[in-house]
Amino acid sequence: MVATPEKPALQDSASISAFGKARSTVTGTPLSAEEVDKIQRFWDACNYLAVGMIYLRDNPLLREPLKPEQIKRRLLGHWGSSPGLSFIWTHLNRAIKQRDLDMIYLAGPGHGAPGVLGPSYLEGTYSEFYPDKSEDLEGMQKFFKDFSFPGGIGSHCTPEMPGSIHEGGELGYCLSHAYGAAYDNPDLIVAAVVGDGESETGPLATSWHSNKFINPIRDGAVLPILHLNGYKINNPTIPARISHEELECLFVGYGYTPYFVEGSDPESMHQAMAATIDRCIDQIKQAQHEARSTGRAFRPRWPMIVLRTPKGWTAPAEIDGRKIEGSWRAHQVPMADVLKNEAHFRLLEQWMRSYQPEALFDESGKLIAELRELAPVGDRRMSANPIANGGELRKDLRLPDFRDYKADVPEPGQIEVENTRPLGVFFARRDEE
Repeated sequence: MVATPEKPALQDSASISAFGKARSTVTGTPLSAEEVDKIQRFWDACNYLAVGMIYLRDNPLLREPLKPEQIKRRLLGHWGSSPGLSFIWTHLNRAIKQRDLDMIYLAGPGHGAPGVLGPSYLEGTYSEFYPDKSEDLEGMQKFFKDFSFPGGIGSHCTPEMPGSIHEGGELGYCLSHAYGAAYDNPDLIVAAVVGDGESETGPLATSWHSNKFINPIRDGAVLPILHLNGYKINNPTIPARISHEELECLFVGYGYTPYFVEGSDPESMHQAMAATIDRCIDQIKQAQHEARSTGRAFRPRWPMIVLRTPKGWTAPAEIDGRKIEGSWRAHQVPMADVLKNEAHFRLLEQWMRSYQPEALFDESGKLIAELRELAPVGDRRMSANPIANGGELRKDLRLPDFRDYKADVPEPGQIEVENTRPLGVFFARRDEE
């Protein structure tokens, strides 16, 4: 049995914000105070962009008081999973830079696309693919306006999104796609974020067993991260309602080494997540080194992370006396009536200003230099990795002329011809060539 953290006093994720300080399997403080501050501010920028995508069509950095005409007429998007997605992305970036890792990111709760679009934009990748979404005020305004707009940016992690090979929100395919990407890519690590609602589905529950098919000599590795924020669209999730021991035993039974990071206090959560990711990467690299140096393809107990945070982390705690952060009410748009409710309109502006955008972006609207340094560069950015961007690695198939394998049909309905046998001959000839 793996080491476990102190057992949480609260098992109900509806009260997870009461956790406060982080509790984690791996202890330690690998980050300096300066690193914690920069990571927090990069994450603030991600969260600011996520809220902006959902609500704003103008005045992207609130350089003037917010006005009703700057709000989208129809609000569409998912806030609840977005902060956790960008929190994970930010910490994986640190590991990539520190160790020069080849890594891609799959967002199982892909409806939380703002949590992935934000980092992609801050890293500069989104603007490289879509120059009209430039890294300035004009580009950010278009970035916000086009989110969830017809012909614009999808509210899910669509194929058009840089770094996306998995749309997400499709109820159960995240791990299947993640392991498929890792096979025969020995240097690749696939970070696969699984939503706890998604984890209840049959396809996802079955795909946990894909770890049995990874060959540590020739394949890459998958690092599953169960994002346990407690709720689906309007119901609690099963994994959030079972005990810590039962959840740990479940993943041990699947063949993993589970590591837990849980809480809501940002500073201690940054330290715990950094220490945990470091441990997981060490474990992956150690297993691969042993297998590749000895030529023995054994089956390691690959690491995985259970990240337990509030639903809609960093949103207003309550609105009109109703719980928002840590509640199902944070799943989509926390305040959908801001154009009809003056108090909610003002609360939205207060919420957005709480991230202090004036300290995150320069005069032109670009992320300040000291925060840009946190992201990897070039193809090491998860949003720019060639493996996760269709066409970058594509090669034309070497195929024989299909017309050489046609069936001779002198008259309709006069002959019988199989389909699979000629196809087999066609593929055999392809292999010979």
